[in-house]
Order: sequence, then structure tokens, then C-alpha cells
Amino acid sequence: MYNIFIIYTGGTIGMVKDPETGTFIPFDFKLIEKNLPDLSRLNYKLTVHSFEPIIDSSNMRPSIWLEMAKIIRDNYSLYDGFVILHGSDTMAYSASILSFLLEGLQKPVIFSGSQLPIGEIRTDARENLMTALEIASAKRDGVSIIQEVCILFDNKLFRGNRSFKYNSDKFEAFRSPNYPVLAEAGIHIRYNEEVLANNAGLEFICHYHIDNRVGVLKLFPGISEETIQSVLNSNVRSIVMETFGSGNTMTDSWFLDLLSEAIKSGKNILDISQCKVGSVELGRYETSQGLKAIGVLNGYDMTFETAVTKLMYLQGELSNQEDVAHWVQQSLRGELTKND
Repeated sequence: MYNIFIIYTGGTIGMVKDPETGTFIPFDFKLIEKNLPDLSRLNYKLTVHSFEPIIDSSNMRPSIWLEMAKIIRDNYSLYDGFVILHGSDTMAYSASILSFLLEGLQKPVIFSGSQLPIGEIRTDARENLMTALEIASAKRDGVSIIQEVCILFDNKLFRGNRSFKYNSDKFEAFRSPNYPVLAEAGIHIRYNEEVLANNAGLEFICHYHIDNRVGVLKLFPGISEETIQSVLNSNVRSIVMETFGSGNTMTDSWFLDLLSEAIKSGKNILDISQCKVGSVELGRYETSQGLKAIGVLNGYDMTFETAVTKLMYLQGELSNQEDVAHWVQQSLRGELTKND
């Protein structure tokens, strides 16, 4: 008998159609076995914690991330694995921040959800949930096969901090272009053993601090000086700068001067690419040599969701900006691949 802890935050997966109004409403997820009778055939003992009230994922925020982390901490020794049912729109953000808050995981934490409610005939909710439960309980020689925070969607298991939602219309909602799929469910669940995290021997540590003073500067041709100044002068500790190609920007002296002034004032500026595939390579082209010279930080192949949440985590843990700058460029939970 496997003990699995389900955290239901909200989202499409937990909706059923009201017979009177025809609208979708949340149901009590503690009645999960009534809605999924196939669960009774499996060797699982399920414990369900539902958020009250349930949360549309568009309203996700740091206090809820910390609550999820603390629930896992409090129940870590009692369960074989954890499944978090979550709206898909901000799932990649939640999976990314949980990967940083939960250090040294030796049990699976699987995020999942669905594009259609569980009560619909063609829903993807049943298969996503059943597969997430199976992966959350999977062990080899008494040791969990998955020892990290993941996203399970449409029969594919992704590293949580390498994933993003790319499609709002298909069951195949997530992709992880810069890191291989961890597992794929067909007739059998096949694990990609070479790319799985192995945290054997590490101490499990739950972190409790998040500092969300992070800004975003997305570049585009013709962006005005006033727009850039408004971001750089905002009350943040760090800025995620979304650049072109492999980390390139315009080379106008006024632009580089503004970035340099912000960095000298104590702000960290992290360069990530607007491209979904590939990596930032500061200094590869003339258009990024100036960035490297003034101290812009390399975000390598981190997703936007990971860059933002990693900075929130590091800023919560570290008061020194130079420490944040150092650690944001290191791989902490397999979230980036360095190319230099």
C-alpha cells in the first residue's frame, strides 16, 4: 500500500458541471474516489488537502507557494510521494519555486492538472491524475525513482524548473525544449534514467523566505528610453532582461549607460533569451560584449518562469546582492546548463 498526499489548490481538473446552470463549479476533492472509481482498484492510500477557498492559478502568489512547501515539509516523512493539482496557467512558476524551496528532495513532488474538467467525457484529467499517482509511488529497491519537482501533462514528465506552458488549446500543454523529458507513459512508463535527479545522501531542507522584488524588462525594437528607465528605476533588487537570440541587445551608448548605472546602484540584471530554445552566450556577438563588460549576469538556458522565481528564492535567502548574482548563475536544482 502506497501513501500518497494530494494537494488540491484549484484549477480546471477539479471542476464538475452544475446540472442546473451548466457552468463548471469546483467539487469537494475529498470525494475524489467517487469521481474516479478506478482509484479503488489501485494499491494507494490517498490523503487529500484542499485549499479553502480554492485558487484560480492566475491568483497564485508567494504566500501560497510557501504554504504548499510547508505542507510538504510537515508530511514529508509520512508519505511516499506528493501530487499537487494546480491550474495550468501558472503551474510552471509554482513548480519552479517549489524546486528551490524544497532542497534535497528524495521523494517525488508531481504537479499536474488538466485542460478539461474531470467531469467531462473527453477529459484529460483522469489520465493525468492516474499517471501522476503512479509516478509518485514508483520505487526501485525501496527508493523513489523521481526525487525532484516535476510536471506531468499529456503522458510526459518534465523537470518542473525546465518547463513552460506553450499551448492553451491542446492536451499537450507543456514543453521543456532545453532539457529531455524525464519519463513518458505509454503501455509502460519509461524513465529516462540518465537525466533524473539523484539526491541520495542529501539532507531534506525546506526554505521559507521569498523576496519578490523582481522586475522584468522585455526588449523590442524601438523601445523608448523612458520605458527602460521606468523598469530600471523601480523598487526592485533584480531585473530579468529578456533579450534577442543568444542574449543580444542594441548597442546604443545611452542604453548601455542606463544598464551600467542600474548595476552600479546595486541592482542585478539577469540576461535571458526571448527564444524558447537555446542559451544566452554573453560575448559571442558584438551586441552582447558590452553587456558582459558592465556586469550583466548570464541566465544561460533558464526559462522565464525559473529566472523570476529563482531570483525571488535567492533574494529571500541572501541579503548580499553579490551573493545573489553569484548563485543565480549556478545550477542549484538542475535548472540551467552552463555553456562557458
